[in-house]
Amino acid sequence: MRSRSRRHDLIVIGAGSAGYAAARTARDVGCDVALVDTGPLGGLCILRGCMPSKALLASSDALQDARDARALGIDVGSVGVRMPFIAERKRTLVREFADYRIEGIDAFPLYRGAARFLSPAQLAVGDATTLEAPKFIVATGSVVAPAALPGLAETGYVDSDAVLELEEIPKSAVVLGGGYTACELGQFLSRMGARTTMLIRSGHLLTQSDDDVGGALTHYFREEGIDVVTHASLERAHPRGAERAVRYTVDGEAREAVGEAIFYALGRVPNVEGLGLEEAGIAYGSRSGIAIDSTLRTTNPNVYAVGDVTGEYMLVHVAIYQGEVAARNACTNAGEAADYRLVGAHTIFTDPQVAAVGMSEKELLREGIEYVSGRYDFAEHGKAQCLAKTKGFVKMMADRVGGRILGAAAIGPEASELIHEVIVAMSFGSTVDQFMRIPHLHPTLAEIWTYPAEACAAQLGMKVPGDEQMEMATSVMPERV
Repeated sequence: MRSRSRRHDLIVIGAGSAGYAAARTARDVGCDVALVDTGPLGGLCILRGCMPSKALLASSDALQDARDARALGIDVGSVGVRMPFIAERKRTLVREFADYRIEGIDAFPLYRGAARFLSPAQLAVGDATTLEAPKFIVATGSVVAPAALPGLAETGYVDSDAVLELEEIPKSAVVLGGGYTACELGQFLSRMGARTTMLIRSGHLLTQSDDDVGGALTHYFREEGIDVVTHASLERAHPRGAERAVRYTVDGEAREAVGEAIFYALGRVPNVEGLGLEEAGIAYGSRSGIAIDSTLRTTNPNVYAVGDVTGEYMLVHVAIYQGEVAARNACTNAGEAADYRLVGAHTIFTDPQVAAVGMSEKELLREGIEYVSGRYDFAEHGKAQCLAKTKGFVKMMADRVGGRILGAAAIGPEASELIHEVIVAMSFGSTVDQFMRIPHLHPTLAEIWTYPAEACAAQLGMKVPGDEQMEMATSVMPERV
């Protein structure tokens, strides 16, 4: 039997990054808000995403730095790996992050259990509680995509959640996928000692990125010893003695990749199952997620959806932003439209790192927007040379009329940090002319951005500081010393 129904102004389903941000924002504008979550509390980012993966990557990056130290005249000799220590360090950090988040969640009424809509304005939590509210926000996140390859379940595999829990590194691994997770954790496995093969359908890693960025990362992975197989059509997985094998074809030619472990890294899907969305009049797809408009409202005008469950941007900072916008709209009828021009910026913590903001060249070409672009390689950059971190490049795209910065991308050392300079500039509507006149300390990695900005400005007929007569190619600028 159900207990007496309880009522709040707003009920947020899911207490992860998006849901917690929504609850805090709703409280700040005076809303009586409650959270519903099945647990464990903490959210995907803390428990099975950003934080545990970056803790592991810190170890593999340090290991690689030790191996590369010879380029700086440092011979470290044999380098050992203590995987049990690395795993425990990761667990300790995750517990601390989760405990801090739970302290914040404890400030709200929290109903523990699986949520299911009974009607457009009623929600069941578990078997005993019914909640009512005039407004709801769904923030249930995502789950690992089900294994779609024939024979994979019977053969056995690890997904992204399981890789984060490894106590030992397999001797060899076959990675299925070439997205963010596959690249980060595939490189981690390789650096920690696994002979690694990556099977991808497209012509390069990070399919959604520009070809020059994805192609460069593919080249660097291969250079590091990772076997990246492109244009692979997966056929079937099967046991091979003590190992596991994946059959695939390339241009019709049958091949096989064998490893001690198969890492299934073909993404995540919105967590929509069991929510009773039909009862609430909410349109959704099992892979596309909950349909929303620009104000994050679903097909039920009193229900909003944010974060991974929408299937649009599976990025934590976007989830937090959406949670805040949806809460303001739900509690104050603000009608605020989400703007992803800058919030959609992203980074991948491979080595070299990848980061981008604004429109890619693929998007600019697809939408028919006329633009100019400039590129500069880290191999030509003084500070990068001093650090012996010369992989990659930066590029910037600007509107052909007026020179406003439309987008930028970086693949190289500290790209995740360097991209913020362009994010800030774009947030103020900067042109390349304005950007290239911003003082930059020398020698720093950050000053590399001035070169593509100057290249763009030169194509637009703008006067470039320092050498007004200098002829500049679109993508190459001479180094200042």
